[in-house]
Amino acid sequence: MINIDDKIIKDIKRGFNLPPKPELLERLQSELQQPEPELNQIAQLIATDLSTSAAVLKVINSPTYGMSRTITDIKQAVMFLGLDSVTQLVTGCLLQQAFEQTKCCISLERFWDTSSEIAAISTLIGKKVKSKVPSENLHMLGLFHDAGIPAMAVKYPDYVKLLNEANNNDASLIALEGKVYNTSHTVVGFYLASSWHLPKQICQLILRHHDTEFLFEPHDQESLISYATLKMAENLVHTQKRFVSTPDWPLVKNEVLNVLEIDEDDYQDILEDTQDYFQERFG
Repeated sequence: MINIDDKIIKDIKRGFNLPPKPELLERLQSELQQPEPELNQIAQLIATDLSTSAAVLKVINSPTYGMSRTITDIKQAVMFLGLDSVTQLVTGCLLQQAFEQTKCCISLERFWDTSSEIAAISTLIGKKVKSKVPSENLHMLGLFHDAGIPAMAVKYPDYVKLLNEANNNDASLIALEGKVYNTSHTVVGFYLASSWHLPKQICQLILRHHDTEFLFEPHDQESLISYATLKMAENLVHTQKRFVSTPDWPLVKNEVLNVLEIDEDDYQDILEDTQDYFQERFG
């Protein structure tokens, strides 16, 4: 169990120059808190940011989102998906724009490509298992779960070496981070997500996503399904790119299948769908 106390939060606040919550997100969240949020007002607000609008439409129209028709403008997107869903997508798009490559010791393009793939496979799994968790929540968790990594890569110029060590040896990144930096990307990601006022459940899942005890504890069903979906998506993407399972997977696989109410054959079906996704993506 991971506990975040005030001292940890103060240390992160003092030591990390995390991207502040964007004004667009501030205004969106403020509008959503109105007694009767105005759909047109929110659509216009999003449309003022062209790069975010384009990114949202790209995500909505991707095969994994499974829309029955092409969405061509933000107002349509808000009407089809609802205010909360579109806000989640906007948040994800703004997050990707929040870190500057010149200040970061890892390739942000590669990092966000992998996060986007995990987000896409998470929504694919959600549809396959007929999950009651909204697709946009699974997508946001997939995209945001490792957001502490670019923050660490901005703060520590040598972080890329530690990341490579973890990847090349399939070692625990959390353990290496704790040893070298006395914090971890999960704690930093939790703080970033909290400061952007993401849903508390998603913040907790970001904090705990490498804690393999999570599935064996009493949590609400949506949290368990979200965690299980993320762990499966992480493993499927990792397997496609590195031809080996994630270090966490052997520890959680049986319980992930149990929570998602699927068996090994169902898992193999989802694996084939993942291979199809990568085939379409990269040819």
